[in-house]
Amino acid sequence: MSIKEKNTSPISVGMISLGCAKNLVDSEIMLGHLMQAGMTITNNADDADVVVVNTCSFIDSAQEESVDTILESSELSKAKHLGQGLIVAGCLTQRYRKELPELLPEVDVFMGIDQVDQIPEFVRQAHKHREKKISHEENAGKSSDDAATNESEEMLPVLDVTARPNYIPDYTTPRFRLTPQHFAYLKIAEGCNHPCSFCIIPRMRGSHRSRQPEDIVQEAKAMVRDGIKEINLISQDSTYYGMDLRENHKRNIASPQKFKEASEALPEDASTLSSLLRQLNAIEGDFWIRILYTHPAHWTDELIQTIAKCKKVAKYVDIPLQHIHSTMLERMRRETSREYIEELIQRIREGIPNIAIRTTFIVGFPGETEGAFESLKTFIQDTRFERLGVFTYSHEEGTRAGDMANQIPIEVKEARKSRAMETQLEVSRELASAQVGKMMRVL
Repeated sequence: MSIKEKNTSPISVGMISLGCAKNLVDSEIMLGHLMQAGMTITNNADDADVVVVNTCSFIDSAQEESVDTILESSELSKAKHLGQGLIVAGCLTQRYRKELPELLPEVDVFMGIDQVDQIPEFVRQAHKHREKKISHEENAGKSSDDAATNESEEMLPVLDVTARPNYIPDYTTPRFRLTPQHFAYLKIAEGCNHPCSFCIIPRMRGSHRSRQPEDIVQEAKAMVRDGIKEINLISQDSTYYGMDLRENHKRNIASPQKFKEASEALPEDASTLSSLLRQLNAIEGDFWIRILYTHPAHWTDELIQTIAKCKKVAKYVDIPLQHIHSTMLERMRRETSREYIEELIQRIREGIPNIAIRTTFIVGFPGETEGAFESLKTFIQDTRFERLGVFTYSHEEGTRAGDMANQIPIEVKEARKSRAMETQLEVSRELASAQVGKMMRVL
């Protein structure tokens, strides 16, 4: 089918979503806007008029996957669908917005996080841009030098990326869910105010910005009406939720003490994660709520009590600790210490019976000695987390940790990851064995 013939039909779009659940929600929102604009969605990239690659750029491996996917999509269009437009969205464009147009001329449009609700217009631009490219290639050598120069400049990819994004969806935002029918992600906030030395997310996603609680509740009610049985609350830091909604809020309250002081100074009707959970728990229906991406520095006694009392809140928490050795935590700028973490875990387990704690750790961070790693391994063995993941440190350009001395060789990082996971594997076996013969409610 020729491009001219296809112009009489609705533009068809294929979506490739990479990275985390937060990015997946952005993809769902883009699909919702596309469908609202009368465009069609296809699961087969071969058939699409335009392909959107929503990228991740959190760590090196994610960047490599994003670039590989972009190049594969470009090669596929050359081989099977010459007129197919290509859009690159997400964190990769946020991080490398200045470099990508020159590095990836195969792309028709680069768009940022602030532009997700404008996706229909970018799809139209990508479609037209690809038509111009094909026409330019067909006429190569037939035009004068000046005309050829002007045409080449017109062939440069469209670029629309805000340096510090401010976008946050609301209840009225159209969305086409990509998760299985029984669960969904509900983004309660976007961005992050934390200064972690290994992380580039605040530079890509912007400062923390919470949605209004009434808006979140309305979306949750709609999910329950649609038959969703598990609502997963997500953000970069779910425990920070609501702190930015009050007037004259301070951004530098990342540490436990400053966060505690700020929380205690809030009025009774202030919006916090605890108050949001109580509102969600009051929604009628048979479902449960799962809290993901909490920061250890921002847990309060009220939150522990709320999780314990709310029957619809799953007795499961996700708390990325990243390390336990105090020197490593300080170098990571995690705002916590070993003493604080151990006391927090004790409070959570005592305050919420049968709680399951999931966490993640980073091994091979710059300056991590064998002794520091051994203290982490012992902590894993003694603390007995119900769920645990280990990642090797990823050297990221533009981060404080990326400029630190004493970078750890990759083979040492990989060996430490294996040793840590072997320790957790034995813990997991023992915890799983203890569940044999028990009856429990599942999805």
